[in-house]
Amino acid sequence: MSMTTIINYVLIALVGGVGSVVANKGIAVFNDGLRPIYPEYFDNKINRRELALTSFGVSFGLIIGFGIPISIGSTILLAHSILLACDIFGTWTPNNKWGAAIAFAIGAVYGAGLLLGLSWIVRLFKMLPFNFFGALSLLGSPILLAFCAFPAIAVSEQHNVKKGGITFLWTFVTYVLSSKFGTFNLGNGITITLNATGMALLVAMICMVYYAAKVKGTNNSNENLVNIFSARIGRIKKNWIWLSLMGGLITAASSELILTIDVLSLQLLNKGQVHEAVLTSFARAIGFTPLVFSTAIVTGVYGMAGTTLIFAIGLLLKGQPLVAFIAGAVWMWIEVQALGATAKGMDKFPGLRDMGDHIRNSLMETISISLLIGAAIACNKMAPTFGFFWVIGTWLLNKKMKKPLVDMAVGPIATIALGLLLNILRIVHLF
Repeated sequence: MSMTTIINYVLIALVGGVGSVVANKGIAVFNDGLRPIYPEYFDNKINRRELALTSFGVSFGLIIGFGIPISIGSTILLAHSILLACDIFGTWTPNNKWGAAIAFAIGAVYGAGLLLGLSWIVRLFKMLPFNFFGALSLLGSPILLAFCAFPAIAVSEQHNVKKGGITFLWTFVTYVLSSKFGTFNLGNGITITLNATGMALLVAMICMVYYAAKVKGTNNSNENLVNIFSARIGRIKKNWIWLSLMGGLITAASSELILTIDVLSLQLLNKGQVHEAVLTSFARAIGFTPLVFSTAIVTGVYGMAGTTLIFAIGLLLKGQPLVAFIAGAVWMWIEVQALGATAKGMDKFPGLRDMGDHIRNSLMETISISLLIGAAIACNKMAPTFGFFWVIGTWLLNKKMKKPLVDMAVGPIATIALGLLLNILRIVHLF
């Protein structure tokens, strides 16, 4: 086993261990839906058991239905597969020093086991009667280009369809022109080629920010929040050491290309397009900053990965885990210290502040439909006679369930389920 491999296992184990500890102590969690529950726990309105059950309820489905299935098609872990589990481990262990130690141990073993498991799963696929690992890689194939559409959707939702259409048109034109004229010969055998997808996304984001920045206002809602919940902001700042440690570890893991924040970044990294992955991670961070800051102010619990900008920092420092650790720790400290001031500053640009909600919605819609199409492509490759039937039927049946799976999870689960079913059919000579 190489030194790099050992470092990667240690890193991901520490991410899982420390992540579970900060969740155990109520310092930070990854699931945005869990964070608002913590004040109820702090005020003794719910007990530890109820907090744990809530954590399990809001996170487990995303882990097994989204995080792990998406990671299986790659050698890179999607953050949801490990950080959501940290939320569960942290809340299910006692709130004392022994509980924190147990949470660390469970989280560390889970993290290392998850990374090890991916490599074993790849080997296991090769031993199956019907190896559908190649088809799984098609799950995210539509995401790369479809992701460029999310700014236009966000603009339409925040402003109007006309501005969204203009953004969409600029995105399309940029992609076409970059594809056609994006290669420049500088002489002496030096050639620069612009990535069409990256350029299209960049222009789309510029349009999105431009429209949002034009909305001015004097609303002081965030300033009021800061004043009202100053004690909870103080609670977050008091735990800056833990948060900086977590930030450093995640950034280091990102720099080693073993952990990423979203499906698109994962797909880009699989293709070796690191700079494009930086851009998409940065775009995601912009969208989640208002949510992370506002919920942190109200709840006194920070995001386990902060604004998630540390993932982009890690990619910028690819292959330099020590430098990335320091940079991530420092950046997380800056985020925590600037929490109140940044939130107040957003009041001057309400369009930018509100843009985050629309980015999140458009991201979820874009990823969900892309994964559905990707699942259809993957299943059709596995079973050209009934692959489309399987995915479309699964999607529609899920909609009829009393407690349907989240849209993002349906495609990956349907694909894996069909692959396993085809193996059974192969064994009994029906496929």
